Amino acid sequence: MVAGPSGAGKTTVIRRALASVPMHLSVSATTRKPRPGETDGVDYRFIPQDEFKRLVASDAFLEWEEVYGNRYGTLKSQVEGALARGENVLLEIDVKGALAVKCKVPDAHLVFIMPPSPEALKGRLEGRETDDATEIIKRLDVAPWELEVGERDFDETIVNDDLDEAVGELVSVLRGEKA
Repeated sequence: MVAGPSGAGKTTVIRRALASVPMHLSVSATTRKPRPGETDGVDYRFIPQDEFKRLVASDAFLEWEEVYGNRYGTLKSQVEGALARGENVLLEIDVKGALAVKCKVPDAHLVFIMPPSPEALKGRLEGRETDDATEIIKRLDVAPWELEVGERDFDETIVNDDLDEAVGELVSVLRGEKA
């Protein structure tokens, strides 16, 4: 599982690393609206609130959380299907979700992607222009807790200061060269 605060660069690092390491990337479900350029089934499975609630009630999620006013979750079918095919599975997940999965799957490996500084995180969130000022403040408010938990409770920490280095470190982890 790869987690980190919003704006740390998780998606970019993961996508580049997966170009070198064959692995199934589980696509999370969310109730939020797609951002410009996002594709349903590729970036997320965008589903309505009522459908998400139905899936929660039917125990279809390995984990789910409400984050920044939207629901996000990992569908069991995404993970179990890939494992049944003999594929290794990578979850791109928020910190709370990673901890929830770790409770259910104790041998899961947690990788934390962190920004080089709080200022860099703020700059990245503002620079991606996907959230308004209120959303950015919410994300920055929870970031200190995420950073504390990531450094304390995760198996690996990768500082995403230099993208190529961060990708190289994640590739090493995914290949089992770094444990």
